[in-house]
Amino acid sequence: MREALCIHLGQGGVQIGNACWELFCLEHGIQPDGQMPSDKTIGGGDDAFNTFFSETGAGKHVPRCVMVDLEPTVVDEVRTGTYRQLFHPEQLISGKEDAANNFARGHYTVGKEIVDLVLDRIRKLADNCTGLQGFMVFNTCGGGTGSGLFV
Repeated sequence: MREALCIHLGQGGVQIGNACWELFCLEHGIQPDGQMPSDKTIGGGDDAFNTFFSETGAGKHVPRCVMVDLEPTVVDEVRTGTYRQLFHPEQLISGKEDAANNFARGHYTVGKEIVDLVLDRIRKLADNCTGLQGFMVFNTCGGGTGSGLFV
């Protein structure tokens, strides 16, 4: 199987990711709670959704992604939004204070505290893949978290 992991960093990356996962669900017929209707045959049994989603034992489809922001507000929007049941709680990582649009804070100080946790979660997702093809990183260059954690 061919899998891709998505990494959403900072406010911009998480907001783009929220919209992307909504579209991925619509394209593949996956409901906001991660369920796929049993009467739905996508493309005559096409399993292309497995590139972006893993399936749990209960039949729930969970995105292969990690969403990270040092400031909790944007990640909390995902936690409480329409697609809140889609994501595993371990995939939504937030800090306690933001990087204040400052690369140095995102890279050297506040971001440094969270980077090991983020790498561990990415490692867990990668270990669950049988044929990992690559990573897609969503971030913005002008902020603190998206630019600081990306480098």
